Amino acid sequence: MKDNLTAWDLKQIEAKPQTLRSKLINRFVSFLPVLTALLALLHYKLVPNKKVLISFKVYEPTDLYAYFIGVFLAAFTLMFIVSLFSKRVYEKWRNTSPLLTAVFLLLFAYDYATLKTRLLHVTYFPTIDDILNALIIQREQLWNNFLHSVILLFTGYFSGVATGLVCGILSGYIKKVRYWVMPLIKVLGPIPANTWLPIILVLPFISLFQGAVFIIALGVWYPMTMTTMNGVINIPVHNYEAAKTFGVGKLKMIYKIAIPASSPFIFQGLTQGMSIACTVLLIAEMMGVEAGIGWYINWQRGYADFANVYAAIIILCLTFFAVNTILNTVKNRVLRWQEDKA
Repeated sequence: MKDNLTAWDLKQIEAKPQTLRSKLINRFVSFLPVLTALLALLHYKLVPNKKVLISFKVYEPTDLYAYFIGVFLAAFTLMFIVSLFSKRVYEKWRNTSPLLTAVFLLLFAYDYATLKTRLLHVTYFPTIDDILNALIIQREQLWNNFLHSVILLFTGYFSGVATGLVCGILSGYIKKVRYWVMPLIKVLGPIPANTWLPIILVLPFISLFQGAVFIIALGVWYPMTMTTMNGVINIPVHNYEAAKTFGVGKLKMIYKIAIPASSPFIFQGLTQGMSIACTVLLIAEMMGVEAGIGWYINWQRGYADFANVYAAIIILCLTFFAVNTILNTVKNRVLRWQEDKA
């Protein structure tokens, strides 16, 4: 029978078991988040805790962490079931599954090292259940400090973006402006913005909030100016010449030619500026500003209440993740013409 089959037919027959094996492996990988979440839940509920005295009382965790895992376990199970019937959902879920599996394995390992065995010191490494309870108990203070951080972050960020955008466009478009701006870039650019913090925060004619805004704006201004200027400089000359033939004036060329053509560079500056702004924000709040998530972390660390410290860090991470996600979404939507061109 095999003698009558062509080489292509034999290859197809040999490839079928491999294809089936790959499908089974992929399905198993997509099921791993459900498995690891279930493992973490059973480990938390069934494995005995190592007894420890806190304030002369035996520490007993709550069920908040169990509810936390249970919500994700239900969500993962639902996604896995839906992925069995939807190819689009399956592709996205398969791509996300390894990351979610790794996250819950880390939660499992941390729970083992803290609550179950106390391999990590109880003072500096609170249990996940303690951190979740801190998020609820301290929610009012966390919310107030979060609002202060967000206001400070975006006030400084957008001030730096606006200044850097104007300096970058004018420096790239007009040589005389570049002559005056370049020395400032060479002098101030290499110096980290937080270096000026001790000086700015003690000036008598500005408040702590204004000083922190200035430092954040200064940190954002440098990458925003550099990337925008490079984008405008790298625009081909024939773009301007073609615009002149249609009667476009010099002023209109800025927002008709310069800004659209340099938009990839502008978004690069926006991304770099946000990273710098977040770093300077924390340093400013920890060193001088009397409110905000960074200030709250420093305050709680002084009392050695690390459950509250970790809760604030989680708020901080979620905030920065959300800001970067929004920024990347806007970037992908605005620069969609690059994909269409490719």
